[in-house]
Amino acid sequence: MDKYTYIPRQIDLIKDLTHKSVFLFGPRQTGKSLLAGHVLSETTLVIDLLDPATLLRYSQTPSLLQSEVKRAGAEGQIIMIDEVQKLPSLLDEVHLLIEKKRCRFLLTGSSARKLKLEANTINLLGGRARERFLHPFSWSELQDKFDLRRAVNVGLLPSIYFSDDARADLQSYVGTYLSIEIAQEARLRKLDAFSRFLKIAASCSGQIVNYKNVGNDAKVPARTVAEYFGILYDTRFCHEVPSWKKARKRKAFETSKFYFFDNGVARAISGKPTVKEGSSDFGDAFEAYIFHEIKTYLDYKQIGLPMTYWRSTSGFEVDFLIGDDVAIEVKGKRDIAQRDLSGLKALSEEGGFRRLILVCLEDPARRISLPKSAGKSAPDIEILPWQEFLTQLWSQQVARKNDDF
Repeated sequence: MDKYTYIPRQIDLIKDLTHKSVFLFGPRQTGKSLLAGHVLSETTLVIDLLDPATLLRYSQTPSLLQSEVKRAGAEGQIIMIDEVQKLPSLLDEVHLLIEKKRCRFLLTGSSARKLKLEANTINLLGGRARERFLHPFSWSELQDKFDLRRAVNVGLLPSIYFSDDARADLQSYVGTYLSIEIAQEARLRKLDAFSRFLKIAASCSGQIVNYKNVGNDAKVPARTVAEYFGILYDTRFCHEVPSWKKARKRKAFETSKFYFFDNGVARAISGKPTVKEGSSDFGDAFEAYIFHEIKTYLDYKQIGLPMTYWRSTSGFEVDFLIGDDVAIEVKGKRDIAQRDLSGLKALSEEGGFRRLILVCLEDPARRISLPKSAGKSAPDIEILPWQEFLTQLWSQQVARKNDDF
């Protein structure tokens, strides 16, 4: 594929920028600059802080932004500042231009952590800008270019998904960005300890967080593990999935689980080999991929519903819940047996669920009826091929926008 071919993204920045400024965050190489270039007109003023000369000029004289906006005739227009976290002090000038010149800004960056730590921007312009997050590619964006085996192995970062040497590019990404740049941004003094932690955390992606166990393996205290996870959450390299705590019939675990933002990155950090369908690792990788699709959909469509998981202390588990009425179990296999339904069956006894879905590799779709519980009928368990599930997800048949949000 031509590396310059643009693939439209599902996130709707135009709608947001019509009303307010926007912070567009996302890890490196998710395609923020390319997306912005297609959203904004050619006449938009663009300030690229990745350029050393530009960064130096604005760091020496932040007020230069006002004169540049005036010179370009961009007052009242949309202005883009790329990699804004490199110069947090510039946000004072942005604030002023929003208030006095009615400018709107598209502010891109790899994370909000540095902005919040180094500038008086704890609320990021006091609500004058919306925060949006750009994920790696989704199935709905790639369409006929999507390959499941490639997605679970090398991930969905645009430059890596289409690379002719994805493994080498992933190693470069991990070496030069994750283990160095994140550590520097977080002002870590012990890079070796953070690197050990990162490798162990990547191998535990999709699991319940146990700070003590991770700390023992990484040879750091549990409190340090908690700090390190905080860094990964702040920089959005990991996404936290809280426990669903509303079950009345079975006591649930209360600890969160987590997923790395990209399958390929997690596998490169942990050093795991290529995964094939039917292998012991495929189920975990497939679950992490389905998490990515659900998380991306909820963020892009601004659904306003939480994603949680449920695990009872007696051993029943359901991978994902959207709000309080949709439960989703993920199985990376082609033949679904009765034992694969146990978590959804147990959860259905709580009542109130609109849909109980098992996403898998089986085809075609089918339904399994559940018996009445306490005089109430539970919905059927829907066994859906992953393609059918994603079609329904992205066509808003699985989770609908919360109008109260």
